[in-house]
Amino acid sequence: MKTRTILFTLIAFTLILTACQPAAGEEISFMVFGDPAELAAYQTLVAAFEQAYPEIRVELIHVPGQADYRNRLAADMVAGTPADVVLINYRRYGAFAQSGALEPLGPYLAKSSLIQESDFYVEAVEPFKWLNELMCIPQNISSLVVYYNRDLFDQAGVPYPANDWTWEDFLAAAQALTQDLDNDGRTDQFGVGIEASLIRLAPFVWQAGGQVVDYDANPSTLTLDSTTAIQAAEFFFSLQTVHHVAPSLDEETAEDSESRFINGRTAMFFNSRRGVPTYRESAAFAWDVAPLPRGKTQAGILHADAYCLPSASKHKDAAWTFIEFANSTEGQTIVAASGRTVPSLISVANSPAFLDPSAKPANSRVFLDTIPYIHALPVHFNWIEIEDIASDELWRGFYGQTDTLDALQRAIQRTRIYFTENE
Repeated sequence: MKTRTILFTLIAFTLILTACQPAAGEEISFMVFGDPAELAAYQTLVAAFEQAYPEIRVELIHVPGQADYRNRLAADMVAGTPADVVLINYRRYGAFAQSGALEPLGPYLAKSSLIQESDFYVEAVEPFKWLNELMCIPQNISSLVVYYNRDLFDQAGVPYPANDWTWEDFLAAAQALTQDLDNDGRTDQFGVGIEASLIRLAPFVWQAGGQVVDYDANPSTLTLDSTTAIQAAEFFFSLQTVHHVAPSLDEETAEDSESRFINGRTAMFFNSRRGVPTYRESAAFAWDVAPLPRGKTQAGILHADAYCLPSASKHKDAAWTFIEFANSTEGQTIVAASGRTVPSLISVANSPAFLDPSAKPANSRVFLDTIPYIHALPVHFNWIEIEDIASDELWRGFYGQTDTLDALQRAIQRTRIYFTENE
């Protein structure tokens, strides 16, 4: 009798363990975006995972453009046919979380023996909590930085950006680096390239002492018409409209600022960490990164993507096994070596995998030193629409098609309905 009891107990325990494990021979899909240099990082990650877990095969789906990726993801979610694992930015998962399209990953993480929440930077984890429940596991915690062409700085005799440089220092450098090299009356080299959008304006607003929305946790409107926000926008717009250190609309249309930077015709370019693999591969000059110039205070903006598990997945356990591996020390070390991410795992971010002095940028520690000053934009179910509409109006202001106050007020007015619609 005792033997039978022990036998039944062992069988039951085995069944429980089996139910928690992915089935042998399972195949999952993993959808990513990015240029070829970024794709290579995920290909390496998948290869390492399949070696560690040969019973699970991963189909890597690559959609190069971010806009195309977002459209594909939204369509797949609606159709109920998303990939088993997807990457989503914290600013863009709210609609999926509200509709129940994402499987909460907090319960999975709580049971993991490989990773735990305290291993990650809290600034990366918190934005992925929806109604206090962790929805996705962040892979990175990038801030916005200034990439700069050291060779152009040297040629112009301009000092490299200091870690405590100001708006005034930044503007002076941009003016000195904006040059008509052949004296034909047209600018051949620009001091700065920056996207005319809400995510680029936001840190300037925070640095001026303003706010982007009225309440971070439950916003009801943009607050870009405050005195401090207006001051920030005036400075931001003036880079193009007054000082002409950034390309005009015609010039930007002819060759976008990132291409100009890669081709050595723009001295400074604002971007997150995701540009590093491309610049390592394509920029034929010495370059490095600097923190954002500061206004009244220091502030940056969070750029973070996370591994998410769609509720429609039919392979949730296998998908979690991949997400868990990707965010383990081994997984994040692989992607960090590519230059693609600022690891969200504290240990990997502070390791040679990220802080490799022999790999560009030499000043990678800037990304870590600015974490305490990072601000996150709101997580909201309609934030995609809010951000896109606001950016359209800011774009008009940046390129001189309307004045600063009109651009800001129109951004507020046009987005107001989206803060309450579909609540």
